[in-house]
Amino acid sequence: MARALCVLAQLMGWACVAIGLFHVALGNAAIPGAGSAGATVDSWGRFMGASFAGYGLAWLWAARQRPIPARAVRWLAGVFLLGGVGRLLSLAVHGWPQWFQIALTAIELGLPPVFFWLAEAEERTLRGDVEAVPAGR
Repeated sequence: MARALCVLAQLMGWACVAIGLFHVALGNAAIPGAGSAGATVDSWGRFMGASFAGYGLAWLWAARQRPIPARAVRWLAGVFLLGGVGRLLSLAVHGWPQWFQIALTAIELGLPPVFFWLAEAEERTLRGDVEAVPAGR
């Protein structure tokens, strides 16, 4: 489980960094269906791109720790899940977005439970290793 968690956290981190930098560089052009959204949305999107790149760096930091901190994984996955919930709210208020946004929503709602499960499994494994070590060692 530790290997799977590490690989998935690294993939998540690098993907978020790349996507974030893509949004910083391209602004509205990086958002399918938002090419002519105007200067305000472009400015906001580039700022959020930088924030998303930072979020990816947090994933990469967590993936480099040994053991990977389950608490950090839960928080980071929870933030990702909150993003998916935000997309659901947008869908409820404004209707269906461009198809790619729907695919992203599915990922943002489906991937966090995997991270929660892997973090819990890794934590259980570590607790088992700690309990198996005799006292005084």
